[in-house]
Amino acid sequence: MRDIPLILVVDDTPQNLDLMTRRLRSQGYEVATANDGEEALARVAELEPDLILLDIMMPRLDGIETVRRLKADAAHRHIPIILVTAKSDPRDVVEGLDAGGDDYLTKPIDHAALLARVRSMLRIKALHDTVQDQARELAAWNQHLEQRVTEQVEQIGRMERLRRFLPPQVADLVVAGRGGTDPLESHRRDVTVVFGDLRGFTGFAETAEPEEVITVLREYHTAIGQLVLQFEGTLERFVGDGVLVLFNDPLPQRDHAERAVRLALHMRECIHALAEGWRKRGHDLGFGVGVARGYATLGSVGFEHRQEYSVIGTVPNLACRLCGEAKPGQILLSQKVLASVHGKIDISPAGDLTLKGFHKPVPAFELVSWRGSCDQPMHAAVGEKAEQGDVR
Repeated sequence: MRDIPLILVVDDTPQNLDLMTRRLRSQGYEVATANDGEEALARVAELEPDLILLDIMMPRLDGIETVRRLKADAAHRHIPIILVTAKSDPRDVVEGLDAGGDDYLTKPIDHAALLARVRSMLRIKALHDTVQDQARELAAWNQHLEQRVTEQVEQIGRMERLRRFLPPQVADLVVAGRGGTDPLESHRRDVTVVFGDLRGFTGFAETAEPEEVITVLREYHTAIGQLVLQFEGTLERFVGDGVLVLFNDPLPQRDHAERAVRLALHMRECIHALAEGWRKRGHDLGFGVGVARGYATLGSVGFEHRQEYSVIGTVPNLACRLCGEAKPGQILLSQKVLASVHGKIDISPAGDLTLKGFHKPVPAFELVSWRGSCDQPMHAAVGEKAEQGDVR
């Protein structure tokens, strides 16, 4: 309701209009007038008054029919109406109230009664407006909450998609948008890459039943996936029996080479245990690993409807080639990896290897064991700077 209520006075007698207008304005109300029911309907649509004083006996459209039309209109039915009648027959008053009138006055109009009824009806109008304001505010809050729920559902969906290839703490970081940069945008960084695959898998897949192949892959992927999460690596992809894991991206990890080497050792032990069960089912499968370190390009690749997180460059290629040269149960390291964990591992030189895609022989080293316990838990490195930084 307005700060100063607007009252519409409807009467076909000019003297009555003038009298009520002066009395109401003397009390500080704004007043508009209409001479009959049809003009009243037009004025209500134009002005949206806070209260209507409506004479019953009028030509063309009387007060009772005017009340019916106003109360039938959802946009105006909330406006209180005081019927003004000169008739002494109570049936006219009853008919007017049944039509939707909220109160009535009889002519000649008593000044005190007029003001008392006006104040009463305006209090009702103010209460209605307050309820409407609260309803609109509640609707706005509900809309806001629905939007928040929708955003959270979308965020959960993004989180679940990210969890397919990122450790949980990395997915949290990407969705939260902390750090000022998008880790899925193309960038360069010093990373350590672990590549492993099963030995004898091609022959096994050609001879075994498809259901058995799928069972072995599920057991293999589950075991490797749990280890990757434990060491907080980023599972770049599974390709059949091959697996590529990288460290130091998207989250910086000062000890990324160490994490990669320890993961490789645990992978070898885990697959060795699985292989025992596979042999009992008639499947002779081994496992080889290659580990390399250096700068690579990382980020999402693909097209609008399908994108994947990927690492590109010499480092993943070297890890893959070293893996290809590894015998069952063997882990081959590049020279940079060895330099990063020097003094923490026992190794055996594997010689200079001629690898596809590399112009010069590449020195390789077989990882024998980790000095001391290899089962100490890894600690998250969120927010730490990478050992060599990154280049974007």
